[in-house]
Amino acid sequence: MPATTREARTKIPVPILIAGILAVLVAVAVGVYLSGTPKNANAQIAASAEAKAYLANLGLSDVGMKATLNFMQQQVVEVEGKITNKGPRPVRSIDVYCLFYDVNGREVHREIVPIVQSTTAPLKAAETRNFRLPFDSLPNTWNQAMPRIAIAQITFAG
Repeated sequence: MPATTREARTKIPVPILIAGILAVLVAVAVGVYLSGTPKNANAQIAASAEAKAYLANLGLSDVGMKATLNFMQQQVVEVEGKITNKGPRPVRSIDVYCLFYDVNGREVHREIVPIVQSTTAPLKAAETRNFRLPFDSLPNTWNQAMPRIAIAQITFAG
């Protein structure tokens, strides 16, 4: 019997073990949250030299921003507009950086979003297409101004 008494004293009670694991998980979650950036949010996509040269052939127009409520009654900020391919090549996809700033001009949020998706038909030469970019996780420190939009990557069709 003395062996079982000794074993009982050295074992950690299950509720304390669970509480310890939960404390570690909460600490990790808080650390990730306080880092302020998702893993891939600041991943830099390097546009090819070919894509950079083609930038002059892409035009944005009628760009505006509005706030709406989604089905869960959460605010969603939407950037809408039109993109025109003024060049000779069809474009399979275009990804853009949307950069959000605070009132001091510091970047507080960055997302890479598709403005032309590879799952749709390519954007042909001289074609204009509407786009809609929804954002539902903007920080409270955002200055409520139009984000800066910069082309991150272009993929050509064919």
